[in-house]
Amino acid sequence: MIITITGYPGSGKSTLGKGIAKALGLTHYSAGDFLRQIAKEKGIGLMQIQHEMEKNRSIDDELDKRTTELGEKEDDFVIDGRVAWHFVPNSIKIFVKIDLKKAAERVFRDTQFGKDERKGETGNSSVKETVQNMKQRMKMNKKRYRKLYNVDYLDEKNYDIVVNTTENSIDVTREQVLKQIKDLKNS
Repeated sequence: MIITITGYPGSGKSTLGKGIAKALGLTHYSAGDFLRQIAKEKGIGLMQIQHEMEKNRSIDDELDKRTTELGEKEDDFVIDGRVAWHFVPNSIKIFVKIDLKKAAERVFRDTQFGKDERKGETGNSSVKETVQNMKQRMKMNKKRYRKLYNVDYLDEKNYDIVVNTTENSIDVTREQVLKQIKDLKNS
């Protein structure tokens, strides 16, 4: 079973992915972790690498290669990444959405407390600024993926399951998604 997860920044993609992987006994991967590793290796922050990706396709190519290889070499895993669904088409595709202000509150809190998944995310001095940074990242990503792959990663029609995490706890969301995965596998 291969599951790909994408969605809005701060929606809980990685947390959901880890929870689903644990519940199903699968390995979890994150394209965000891959990107943060690359940014760290280059000595730059996440927003800086996003800007560099607009000019330098090699970073996207490296992320795409890692994702494609996972899909070709492994059979049972969960990966969260903006376009993982595109590079692993034989997966159950999940889209996670959230109100952007709520997402910004989560991201801002996480960056303030140095949460590991948010290391390297700089430039978020307030919730308001975090919302603006998130909107900018989404706009940049949407434009870049349209240009590189001719896909719209925000189009919910690309996914088997769409879930909104604005009001639900991660535990409730995980259980909802696990039920939907089970229903898909049984249909």
